[in-house]
Amino acid sequence: MPVQKKIPMRQCLGCREQKAKKDMIRVVRSPEGEISLDFRGKASGRGAYLCPDPDCLKKAVRARALERALECPIPAEIYEKLREQMEAGE
Repeated sequence: MPVQKKIPMRQCLGCREQKAKKDMIRVVRSPEGEISLDFRGKASGRGAYLCPDPDCLKKAVRARALERALECPIPAEIYEKLREQMEAGE
C-alpha cells in the first residue's frame, strides 16, 4: 500500500475556509517590517494566508484580520498595493 504525502492546509483570513497551502497566497511581514505577497510560500517572516480572491481580501480588511495575524498596523496604501499585486498575480 503506497504512502500518501500529507497535504499542508492553511486557513484563509477572509472566508475562514481550510484549503491546500499551494492554492493560497501568503502575505508576509518580513523581519524588517515590510509587508508583501509571497506567491511561492518561501519568503522569511511572519505569514498569513488568503485565497486568491479579491473578496477574501476585502473581508480580511473589514475584519482587520491581517493586522491581527501579522501583529502590526497596516496602512491603507499597503492594502491597495496588495490588491493590485493579487489582481496582477492571477
